[in-house]
Amino acid sequence: MYEIDNVLRDYAWGSTTAIAALLGRPESGAPEAELWIGAHPDSPSTAHVPEDGSTTPLDALITSDPEHFLGAESVARFGPRLPFLAKILAAAQPLSLQVHPSLQQAQAGFARENADGVAPDAPHRNYRDDNHKPEMILALTPFEALCGFRSAAATRGILQHVADAVSRDTGSSGDSRREGAALLAALLEDLDGGAHGGDEGTGLRRAFERLITGGENVATATSQVVAALIGDSLAPYEAELGTVVSLNEKYPGDPGVLISLLLNRLSLQPGEAVYLPAGNVHAYLHGLGVEVMASSDNVLRGGLTPKYVDVPELLRTIDFSPVAVPMLETERSELDQELFRPPFAEFQLQRIELSPGDGPVPLAQSGAAVVIVVAGGIYLDSPKGDLRLDRGASAFLAAAEAPVNVHLASGGAESALAFAVTTGL
Repeated sequence: MYEIDNVLRDYAWGSTTAIAALLGRPESGAPEAELWIGAHPDSPSTAHVPEDGSTTPLDALITSDPEHFLGAESVARFGPRLPFLAKILAAAQPLSLQVHPSLQQAQAGFARENADGVAPDAPHRNYRDDNHKPEMILALTPFEALCGFRSAAATRGILQHVADAVSRDTGSSGDSRREGAALLAALLEDLDGGAHGGDEGTGLRRAFERLITGGENVATATSQVVAALIGDSLAPYEAELGTVVSLNEKYPGDPGVLISLLLNRLSLQPGEAVYLPAGNVHAYLHGLGVEVMASSDNVLRGGLTPKYVDVPELLRTIDFSPVAVPMLETERSELDQELFRPPFAEFQLQRIELSPGDGPVPLAQSGAAVVIVVAGGIYLDSPKGDLRLDRGASAFLAAAEAPVNVHLASGGAESALAFAVTTGL
């Protein structure tokens, strides 16, 4: 077992307080957006080697003996790299509207950009590695997000409500009102199921393309739509229309403002989770959570960002099929382990809560694992060693370390809460 230090990413959208408060350490005074826990080569955790007190990057440690650290089955399936990346994510402001590629798209895109000589850190590079990035998020606080396309019929109802608000708006100029009304009428036509033989995906694609490629016309219309909403009632669509207004405050006229109306508006409560497959357009808006994904940093952006947006590649990557919100229900194993198991082989998440008097909980370990403690203290015990972790500490466990039991730390008078990630094999 190796205690590890993790890399903190200071993206501008990050909270200045949430991660520090969760882990019980002083605030840095800067945005703290993501704590990366894993072996991704861009920001690998640092492992403390107990034998000699030295430290080494976790990816280098794993490379020294992949089968020992990852297990033969994981190496055969995913290669000699840790297949998952865990994060503590703290969003004080909206993240970009984005989508992640499939494995085949990532492999082809990465090879293509390498062949074209695109620098690894080029701002216009789409593919930073050759892996896909399915992911999940478990809310630790109320967590707000946009996630996947809502049904075209339901979206038409919301857009008609907005169109009615625009028609009632007398505070904007006639030209401005005409821009907003014309765009909304076009979007309603795009989403008319009868016009596409009942194929909602075709209509959603047309509406998305209209917004993402509309340029100044969309920016002008968005301004008018937002002005009309501010002066009108948002009921019964307070969450969806309130999101439009708040997004426009940060990214005025951005196509992502109105694209948000095509997507499911999601409010997770603490303990609820959602998973995001390849092609799912999403944006995290606000909240603190445990995020787990395949080990990749491939992101295609679609708005709500000053960063590069490659519209043709974005359109090739998105799945325009309408979906229900892909909620992920917790499971209880025969050993009373609390598990979140998305339909991805690279990872699963275990929530471990221990109170005074509780017996140990077996770690659900398939291959390598990482553990982070967010409350109290725990004691990891295996036939090959043991390790105590207090609040804010984390560890990497080799596949060869299994089986591992998780105990409440000796002398602990308070409950403990930890999260563990291993493969879903």
